[in-house]
Amino acid sequence: MRAEFLPFSPPFIGEEEIDEVVAVLKSGWLSRGPRTAEFEEAFARFIGVPSALGLNSCTAALHLALRVLDVRPGDEVIVPTMTFCSSVNVVEHVGARPVLVDVEPDTLNVDPQAVEAAVTERTRAIIAVHYAGHPAELDALSEVAAGHHLPLIEDAAHALPSRYRGRMVGASGNLTAYSFYATKNLTTGEGGMLIGDSALVARARPLSLHGMSGNAWTRYSPKGNWTYEVTEPGYKYNMTDIGAALGLRQLEKLEAMQTRRRAVVRLYQEGLAGLPGIALPAARAHVEPAWHLFPVRVKARYAGVDRGQLIEGLRARNIGTSVHFIPVHLHPFYADKYGYARGDFPVAEEAFEELVSLPLHPGLSDEDVADVIEAVREVCA
Repeated sequence: MRAEFLPFSPPFIGEEEIDEVVAVLKSGWLSRGPRTAEFEEAFARFIGVPSALGLNSCTAALHLALRVLDVRPGDEVIVPTMTFCSSVNVVEHVGARPVLVDVEPDTLNVDPQAVEAAVTERTRAIIAVHYAGHPAELDALSEVAAGHHLPLIEDAAHALPSRYRGRMVGASGNLTAYSFYATKNLTTGEGGMLIGDSALVARARPLSLHGMSGNAWTRYSPKGNWTYEVTEPGYKYNMTDIGAALGLRQLEKLEAMQTRRRAVVRLYQEGLAGLPGIALPAARAHVEPAWHLFPVRVKARYAGVDRGQLIEGLRARNIGTSVHFIPVHLHPFYADKYGYARGDFPVAEEAFEELVSLPLHPGLSDEDVADVIEAVREVCA
């Protein structure tokens, strides 16, 4: 057994990030300012889009996407049930109804056929979640969206830097929301980004800071002007320069961190291949997953243990895990409000009962990965 606990997904922070944050602390400007603008520009270049809006979370980005698309009370938004609750909570925040749909059995991404079947005259948008960093089937989803004249919003909280048919996720022009939470492939501690159609991103910008026509940096910098107007009631969703400082240095290291993530994934794939009852995550040939997560599925009938027993067995061996996700329709709020119940989305429900996310981050050594593989094999023996 390991002498020290192996965390599931700690942030991967080096001296470069620490030095940059210290420089911001010494600069006298901590909130949204020049570092945030620099990070937005660098991120937009990285994805290959004209502009980007730094925010305090992916949730804020999704909420603003719905706002600038004028989704309103009485409207419907289609969302997969296999996602974190924030993807659906934002629909509630604008007063619309979330219409949940099932997912594909291999990738656990939203099923385009289920989306097509769920469209009604009240549907105003579709949210596609790139589960675990594996891109959803954007061609099929775009066809559904275009056929019904609906916007497609991409929840790319897990998907930096993934590619779909050779193109970076987020470069399609769809409004796309990213997360820079502490566990993500790139972290700003807390944070997010909204990219997409330049006019829509521009409309979201004042909404991200109270609906004001100018932010503090434009008012208080040497060339700033103190005046501003509130054009509509907005939100306090801005990124800080402290977070952006982290993001700038993380973005520089992202490809190197991804190289290590892919190496860890290969070790898992080789070390767990052929283990009875353990199904490895899918990776379709036309995508490059971001490998934010490595979720295995425990088929108890063949593994000799169920999901809970594997989690406890790994914990007893000082190895952390997680579960992604509890399907949204099983949460009390959504079950009670909309009448969702077990059996409504069988693919997501079956997956949920089997899923365990193994440790995956760039700081894992080959020895760490070997420990995880050995522990999984011991528990399943």
